[in-house]
Amino acid sequence: MQKLSRSFYEHDCITVAKKLLGKYLVHNIGGEELVGKIVEVEAYKGPEDKAAHSYNNRRTPRTEVMYGPAGHAYIFRIYGMYNCMNVVTAGVNEPQAVLIRALEPVSGLDGISVRRYGKKFSELKKNQIIGLTNGPGKLCLALGIDMSNYGDDLCGDRLYITEGSAGDEFDIVSSKRINIDYAEEAVNYPWRFYIKGNPYVSC
Repeated sequence: MQKLSRSFYEHDCITVAKKLLGKYLVHNIGGEELVGKIVEVEAYKGPEDKAAHSYNNRRTPRTEVMYGPAGHAYIFRIYGMYNCMNVVTAGVNEPQAVLIRALEPVSGLDGISVRRYGKKFSELKKNQIIGLTNGPGKLCLALGIDMSNYGDDLCGDRLYITEGSAGDEFDIVSSKRINIDYAEEAVNYPWRFYIKGNPYVSC
């Protein structure tokens, strides 16, 4: 599959979020290529978005990568134990990002399954298969994405995104984002997007 170019990411986060659906996230780690189809995302629009880590131009060591060029990975940790992957979008000093919320496993299935459950894909029950990558923390664990990937260039060869399968057609659903009760009026922004009917969507 063709890797996405830098220019793909150099648009506002809402535009990029919708276009990321159906694309493939690839992580090359330990000699393995782990791949998942992006089926759910959330857009975070920086300074004007009270749900964004960069709201009001907040700039810290954690958010620094969002102020640089588009097409890099912003990784952060929640609850002190789960990693979440975001795609930096827009332009320099426009700190916007898209959270990857769910994937559909595509290849490297044993590697994905062992990282998530400690056993091979063929040994999983149906509910475990669905649970492999249907959440931002789950997908990072399954694909081995952690804080060492912070700032990775998505146009590089370790962590990147490619075009999806030719002829893959689907409907996109938009809704409110999840678990941002602190964000006042931003709670109601319909900036969560997912592939209608895909079983790997988080909820």
